[in-house]
Amino acid sequence: MEFPDLGEHCSEKTCKRLDFLPMRCDACQEIFCKDHITYANHKCTSSYKKDVQVPVCPLCNTPIPIKRGEMPDIKVGEHIDRDCKSDPAQRKRKIFTNKCSKGGCKQKEMIRVTCDQCHLNYCLKHRHPLDHDCKTDGKPLSKSGHAAVMRSQGASSSSASSSRSSASENPWPVSNGITVNNRAYSSGSIPQIPTSVSAQNVIPSSASFQAGMTEEQALQRALEMSLADSRPAVQPTL
Repeated sequence: MEFPDLGEHCSEKTCKRLDFLPMRCDACQEIFCKDHITYANHKCTSSYKKDVQVPVCPLCNTPIPIKRGEMPDIKVGEHIDRDCKSDPAQRKRKIFTNKCSKGGCKQKEMIRVTCDQCHLNYCLKHRHPLDHDCKTDGKPLSKSGHAAVMRSQGASSSSASSSRSSASENPWPVSNGITVNNRAYSSGSIPQIPTSVSAQNVIPSSASFQAGMTEEQALQRALEMSLADSRPAVQPTL
């Protein structure tokens, strides 16, 4: 008497035996016979889920904690890239020094990948303006133009600081081009001079430079100022 519905076939491709007492693998959930139930005999691809051994870093011999179901090789690789204290790992991290400016991204590259619009460094994954949500108005600015704008802002800030320093050196009021010193007030009282400047009256150099100008006009003005600063002064002939 045959029982065709009794038992199940082994899931091993080279076996397929009809076993009346089949066993299920607790890792891959497949049915196997008594000869192929072990992880090694049926080459179980999910056996790492049942491996509770803690992996150890091959460079610094530090145990790497992992969660159940995670691949040990991936966690050990992340430890070597970030936290390993061995000399080979530290030398590798010194090469990858260009960190991505995208918020939440910890990727580092060997070379700088600079955006043409915001001029910040990004990884290869976030190098395009749409990938890192570029906050500019969409008009690319060349490296020379960006450098010219930075030089013009630096020159305007230096001129503002020099004017403030000269004003601090000469605190007395000026009348008709003649500086009034303390001898003029030797017989009388010295007038009170304000020593603080309201923050509302201080205008940022970048705002005063670009007030009422478009980006193209500001760039052109910055280039003209840069060329004027770099041009040598002509000595007058006597």
